[in-house]
Amino acid sequence: MISDTTTTQKFNTFSPYYTQNNGAVYLGDSLELIKFLDDNSINLILTSPPFALTRKKEYGNESADKYVEWFLPFAYEFKRVLTDNGSFVLDLGGAYLSGNPVRSIYQYELLVKLCKEVGFFLAQEFYHYNPARLPTPAEWVTIRRIRVKDSVNVVWWLSKTPNPKADNRKILKPYSQSMKQLLKTGYKAKKRPSGHDISEKFQKDNQGAIPPNLLEIANTESNSAYLRRCKAAGIRTHPARFPQGFAEFFIKFLTDEDDMVLDPFAGSNTTGFVAETLQRRWISFEINEDYLVGSRYRFSQQPDSAKGEEGKVKSEE
Repeated sequence: MISDTTTTQKFNTFSPYYTQNNGAVYLGDSLELIKFLDDNSINLILTSPPFALTRKKEYGNESADKYVEWFLPFAYEFKRVLTDNGSFVLDLGGAYLSGNPVRSIYQYELLVKLCKEVGFFLAQEFYHYNPARLPTPAEWVTIRRIRVKDSVNVVWWLSKTPNPKADNRKILKPYSQSMKQLLKTGYKAKKRPSGHDISEKFQKDNQGAIPPNLLEIANTESNSAYLRRCKAAGIRTHPARFPQGFAEFFIKFLTDEDDMVLDPFAGSNTTGFVAETLQRRWISFEINEDYLVGSRYRFSQQPDSAKGEEGKVKSEE
């Protein structure tokens, strides 16, 4: 169960759809549910809301021309519930304008509003590169051949203050073979042609390399436990899941154990599952019950919860 007493009391009027040791999922409109969260109570909001796509998808996306207006009420609530050193990580896919091979700029319009109007700071931009993404839209990429495959989502890392909690030592990458060799044989301090002064500190073994802001994480899930269990139970899966590695990167980077993580557009609850695994407390909101039914299968071989007579999902504790 959620261990934050005040937050739990706020939700007494609702029954969680299901619970785990460190968190709970709630079925409903996140814009209404979030109003029951205390100010400054969430350390990380990590989410991938429905994108502003040209064609409507089953998960209820808004059109590009209405997206910013639709999203801003959520943004004000996100800022209210974040701690002063908390972070808001927003994963957004791009879109083409209807009928034309030119791109919408809704992601950038939203970013400007989030910073200039809502008052967030842009801590850093990331790019989520999925090398396995299909070549779409077919009209421009595979039929007319006038555009290339779009394989990147923009990810805005936003914060309430210029100095949110973060520690890149928690997300170091293994050294390359060349770097391992350099550490072994040594490096002569000198200036590079670019003008950068590479000192002897460059040879220090920091137990890994600092990752870049290009996150190459293929979303090729095809035979995971989640998919297998949903298929066996005849349950529809969420069509636009982000990979677990994406959630793991930001949860490790921006939070500590026992911090509170919120995903207001949970879908199949990847964020909640990863937060549970990493010993973070968490809350997830999702408006589509079909997705929550399947999301239970992320947590155990058999769902650890079963609906009670009043529709509440009860943990078998």
